[in-house]
Amino acid sequence: MCLYFVKNRCDEERAEHISDTEKANFCDYFKPSNKTFKSVDKQKSAKAKADLAALFGDELPVKTPEDESLSPAELADKKLRDMLNGL
Repeated sequence: MCLYFVKNRCDEERAEHISDTEKANFCDYFKPSNKTFKSVDKQKSAKAKADLAALFGDELPVKTPEDESLSPAELADKKLRDMLNGL
């Protein structure tokens, strides 16, 4: 998931070599790659979310037009406030 990890090896010259990648390790040069979890198919993603919600008995969140204009931070704040108001 690192930007520098290409073809099963690290391309960062200053990074320490990790011989056992199955064990926990730490790298000062780790930079998350934006290509790792990119969703390509919106329909497939929506179906997967619906299947998971059905599996766990949850309801799918309903987006309002107001939600579309909010930034991700504002949307998270709104969801948190709605959740706390329901208690």
